[in-house]
Amino acid sequence: MTPDHDVIIIGGGHNGLVTAGYLAEAGLDVLLLERRDFLGGACVTEELFPGYRFSACSYICHLLQNKVIEELELRKHGFEVYHLDPSRFQPYPDGSRLLVWDDVERTQEEISRFSRRDAENFPKWLDFWKRAASIIYPYFLTTPPTISQIAERLRGTDDEMFFDRLLTVSVKDVLTEFFESEVMQGAYAQAQDAGDLNAPGSAWAYTFIKCGNFTKPENNGIVKGGMGGITQAMAASARARGATLQTDATIDHIVVEDGTACGVALADGTEIRSRIVVSNADPKRTFLKLVPREHLSPNFVKSTTRLKTNAAYLKFHAALNDLPDFSAYFNGDFDPRYLSEIKICPSIEYYERSWEDAKRGEPSRAPVIEVQIPSVYDPTMAPAGHHVMSIWVLYAPVHLREGTWDERRQEVGEALIDTLSAYAPNLRDIIVDWSLFTPIDLERRVGLTDGNIRHLDIVASQFLAQRPLGGWAHYRTPIANLYLCGAGTHPGGEVTGAPGHNAAAVILSDWSNAGD
Repeated sequence: MTPDHDVIIIGGGHNGLVTAGYLAEAGLDVLLLERRDFLGGACVTEELFPGYRFSACSYICHLLQNKVIEELELRKHGFEVYHLDPSRFQPYPDGSRLLVWDDVERTQEEISRFSRRDAENFPKWLDFWKRAASIIYPYFLTTPPTISQIAERLRGTDDEMFFDRLLTVSVKDVLTEFFESEVMQGAYAQAQDAGDLNAPGSAWAYTFIKCGNFTKPENNGIVKGGMGGITQAMAASARARGATLQTDATIDHIVVEDGTACGVALADGTEIRSRIVVSNADPKRTFLKLVPREHLSPNFVKSTTRLKTNAAYLKFHAALNDLPDFSAYFNGDFDPRYLSEIKICPSIEYYERSWEDAKRGEPSRAPVIEVQIPSVYDPTMAPAGHHVMSIWVLYAPVHLREGTWDERRQEVGEALIDTLSAYAPNLRDIIVDWSLFTPIDLERRVGLTDGNIRHLDIVASQFLAQRPLGGWAHYRTPIANLYLCGAGTHPGGEVTGAPGHNAAAVILSDWSNAGD
């Protein structure tokens, strides 16, 4: 049968839109199909309550690649960022506080109230992570390297031994090496998907996040109009390059004939043919639900089933009629923009309790929470004088040991309000309405298996040339003409545009070679 299009892309998340833009720019006939009635996937702005607009899932722009921004002309299509300074406010139960500024010396002044040694070590801490990130950042917009390829590149340099240590050291080891105060250890406790601060190699996988060191300030911060400002710009760019973007299109399965992907079948029975199919869905959803099982080997299916999607999070949203009252932490020296990003994590022990609770299948009794109030920069997000507040919660069990998320959503949301109210006592009085997205909600809304925001956990076994699987890390799949372009591929999650960029490059290379 004659194909209807050169390329069909499944899923209108940001990487699917990036892939669409690059392929259309190269002259291919591209059709992108999105299940929901709007584009953006997990990178969207939604009016969850009348008049209040939220970045419903992803919430900060810190890794979006400058090359993608420039080549797809995203600023021309409305992309704009408010750079945050300070980048974070951290209150502590004893009434002390920490502000993290762009100016390192100003941040050191804040830290010196807790520990002069920690203040002196702060630049060394920053240098450690920039050095670590510099090892993998050159590969962000390439196909992924193996560990041995990185080691070969570093052999004989000053980074050779540093890299050897980085592969095995834990985040907690690094934290306690640089900081002695409980305050600073809590401020920078973070293991992302590894969860366990003590896990050997947890620092290596966390290096991915630290590649934000190389993001230009003008591309780092809160997106004007919410995170949907990114994907709306990407969609406009893709359309301008000739791509067709269709919403309300649910894929039933990928059509495979003689081991080759040749289109998709929609839930309403419509079949659309193409020469190439690109899935922006996560690897588990792609191979376990969209590809008919008979077209994959049992070993490949087994390996896909075992992919780790263990790290789960919660997303809480609240409409507010005023700002939370953190005035006790500022002694009159207060700017509302200090509240744009807030972290609650008093100590390493607090962080560890959050992860351990989640591992046991329980809602955390010590939730590590990252609060964002974007309306202090962007008044378009809420009615005049009002605000929107979102909370990213580390961690949550994918499946609860007792009850279901639907049964316990209200209880867990109330507990989060109580946790933050201990720091901002007026919080309950100013909440107009609130909602809590649990892992099952994120799966239902965005199509993320197990609610996994990065499609697969970014851990050492699912990083670089092992993402998503060893032997299948270059965006191709066991099905000919079927490619992956989402966060389950290298370099990983967050709003980077890198998987979409890299997948497009591989597809265009294969397309060119096939033409030859």
